[in-house]
Amino acid sequence: MDVEWSTYGWLIGVVVLASACQNLTGFAFGLIFVGLAGALHLMPIADAANVAGLLSLVNGLVYLRSHPFEPRWDLLKPILASSLLGVLGGLALLHWLSGDSVRVLRMLLGVTIMACAIMLLLQKQQRATLSGKLANWVAGLLSGLLGGLFSTSGPPMVYHLYRQPLSPVLVRQCLMVMFLANVVLRLGIVIPAGELSLSSLITAAVAVPVVAGVTWLLVKFPPPLSTRMLQWMVCSLLLIAGVSMLLS
Repeated sequence: MDVEWSTYGWLIGVVVLASACQNLTGFAFGLIFVGLAGALHLMPIADAANVAGLLSLVNGLVYLRSHPFEPRWDLLKPILASSLLGVLGGLALLHWLSGDSVRVLRMLLGVTIMACAIMLLLQKQQRATLSGKLANWVAGLLSGLLGGLFSTSGPPMVYHLYRQPLSPVLVRQCLMVMFLANVVLRLGIVIPAGELSLSSLITAAVAVPVVAGVTWLLVKFPPPLSTRMLQWMVCSLLLIAGVSMLLS
């Protein structure tokens, strides 16, 4: 099913919202875009996941070009290795669930979005010391699994990293690097397999300037809101999207 021209206005609005949340908190682009696109029946979930991947790639590149980046490879190496493995598993599961299992896919995404939002809202205070490598591997594997399924790698790793004694800027940068790596792998498998539809490419092409513009605007004029307030706002949107998808 192709995207009708009449839906592009709604899709651009969702892109603006998702891109703003991604830049302000370091996560939630894929969850908000795929969740709202699915809940509003703007496009199939598989296509929405592909569009989210393409736009996340643009968003991440613009963000990293706009911010000084000093990688913490002791954190990133286990996160990247495990999340990339998770992406492969998520793509395999998506392929198995596609076709006659669209309802199962929608329910799975709705439950996932709600669980992630609740998990983030209940997040405890930061730890006094960094977690071990095993925790990084587990969080990375779960994040990659969601990334392979829906191009939504964020929640497990967001929950994990925001609990660490790390600065919010470093957390956002680590998340951006993981998102970029996962998206590149996912698209590298989806595109040769012929699973990237023309409607997804058109939607992404129309939305790319919007993503770049929102990212640039928020770099120049960041809103005076605390990280916790932003997280509450994003999680509220996720809960709405998840409930709407289950009800639909």
